[in-house]
Amino acid sequence: MYELTVIIPTYKEQDNIRNTILKVFDILNKAHINGEILVVDDNSPDGTIAIVRNLQQVIKNLNLTIRLEDKGLSQSVVCGFENSKSSVYLVIDADGSHDLSLIPAMYKEILKGNDIVIGSRYMEGGGIKEWPINRRLISIGATFLGRLLLPDITDPVSGFFAFKKGVIENAQLKPKGYKILLEVLGKGKWNRFKEIPYEFVDRQKGSSKLKFGTIFEYAQQVMGITLYSFAHHESAAWREWSRIFKFGMVGISGIVVNMALLYYLKEFAGLPLMLASFIAIEMSIINNFYWNDKWTFNQKRDTGILSRCYKFHLISFAGLVINMGLLYGLTSMGMYYLVANIVGILAGFAWNFVANRRLTWRKND
Repeated sequence: MYELTVIIPTYKEQDNIRNTILKVFDILNKAHINGEILVVDDNSPDGTIAIVRNLQQVIKNLNLTIRLEDKGLSQSVVCGFENSKSSVYLVIDADGSHDLSLIPAMYKEILKGNDIVIGSRYMEGGGIKEWPINRRLISIGATFLGRLLLPDITDPVSGFFAFKKGVIENAQLKPKGYKILLEVLGKGKWNRFKEIPYEFVDRQKGSSKLKFGTIFEYAQQVMGITLYSFAHHESAAWREWSRIFKFGMVGISGIVVNMALLYYLKEFAGLPLMLASFIAIEMSIINNFYWNDKWTFNQKRDTGILSRCYKFHLISFAGLVINMGLLYGLTSMGMYYLVANIVGILAGFAWNFVANRRLTWRKND
């Protein structure tokens, strides 16, 4: 039994695999980690398998699994999970694009109690070096979709990550394409995570297997995780969807407060319509802030309640401008005013949720 398994999925990596294995072996030894190196190969027709087998003669903690069916990077990684001889998995690429010197630090963060540790290219201190424009565009699109489900994580599609075995116990993983981390994040059971910045370096030898068609597969994966979360409320993706539903319910309660108070102030208190409307709107905003603060985003924050309330007011005002702007613009182009109003409401809701999620109730590190 090992403390850690470093999983390396391979296909036609004869130019890179020897150096990668030797680097990992040296890093594990220097850090005094009883680690396993597990290469999972998709039956490469080049010399990859032969190189690994030769290294096995001198590296006793190096293991090899050869897959003959259902080839693919994500499938290989999941096969690595299944064949690992440890309770902590760490996934790397074979092409030297990841900063392998971070392996001890990532494992240390797991020992500190984090369920998942991610090497991030998009947080402060991270970056991408010498990447062609097509891969940048694909990565940006994939990251955007991933952050819709997991907005607290800056790089939910990283290929450099570690996690505890228990995260995916009983999870119905459906690996396909290249973004296995999102599958783990979306369907696994985890609470604490840590991101460590690193600079991604494009492969120097061999060719990338990533294509533009991958983004379509990835969009299907995001939809699959979304549907999965609706039926599995223990999943991390459901936590975000539940916030959206709660945010919507609070918004409905704000409408009720607004309408009831407006009617009372106009009909019974005798206030002028515009003054009554202003008071009703302000009270509905305060109602929404209170319930979102106590219920929707009930977590540790890095700002005080007055600061959060101020940000909520500004964002709500911007949402109102978006709503009314779309109503005016779309009706000017001939759209039926009720349909235009629905579009405006949905756009305003999306703005309010995303902006408040990122600014007002930003998760405390």
